[in-house]
Amino acid sequence: MPLLEVRNLTKVFGLDESPFGGRRSGEVRAVDDVSLDIHEGETLGLVGESGSGKSTLGRLILRLIEPTSGAIVFDGIDLLKANGPEMRRVRRHMQIIFQDPFGSLDPRFRVEDVIAEPLILHQRTVGESLSREGRRQSVQELLHAVGMDESAMPRYPHEFSGGQRQRIGIARALALRPKFIVADEPVSALDVSVGAQIVNLLQQLQRDFRLTYLFISHAMPVVRYLSTRIAVMYQGKIVEIGTTEQITAQPQHAYTRKLLVATPEMAAS
Repeated sequence: MPLLEVRNLTKVFGLDESPFGGRRSGEVRAVDDVSLDIHEGETLGLVGESGSGKSTLGRLILRLIEPTSGAIVFDGIDLLKANGPEMRRVRRHMQIIFQDPFGSLDPRFRVEDVIAEPLILHQRTVGESLSREGRRQSVQELLHAVGMDESAMPRYPHEFSGGQRQRIGIARALALRPKFIVADEPVSALDVSVGAQIVNLLQQLQRDFRLTYLFISHAMPVVRYLSTRIAVMYQGKIVEIGTTEQITAQPQHAYTRKLLVATPEMAAS
């Protein structure tokens, strides 16, 4: 049984409705009748050009945006039928790593507070108890897991580089020990060498924390390197899905071939 099942998921945005702010004219089918499964322990890479609906799909799966229609079942729980308390309990197992390491961290919070915030919020909603010292210990362990140390705890996000901020964001996503993480373009705002370090870190964390990823990117080489399977998204639809080897060696859809040709080193391989 898959960890995550998505069936016929659709999101239509109307006038003045957008997941990221701004205005739209008429209606836009940002996600159009999408179905897919993600199995425990795997990385499903979701690749496509900007505007293809990738990030909207990731947010729909986490119910950060409400779908127009369809079904989402996570670990046997129908998320669209879950009530408030049920949804709060399941949220600890589903987290997100955002694209922008600059905008996703509250500049008013010290690093310790940024990473501890999910622990505090979860205590309030679920009723679990964790002492302040216990939270500090957890923050230290999470910082070590992402390649940083406790000296970062009293500092503010603006004191760190983009790569370090992304590591802090990853530590925050891991705070509740989730099963599933949506990584939404987590390296696109970083330079190539720093991005490669973050990708390798995500691989290591997947092994250490037994994570399942939906890895969203417009860069086919990164998706190929990290993913078990690849789903190709175009104009709100999944046009092709298969193992990484199938998609990169024997693409069936013209759009997939276009993405591969646009990457010279992959077109030549």
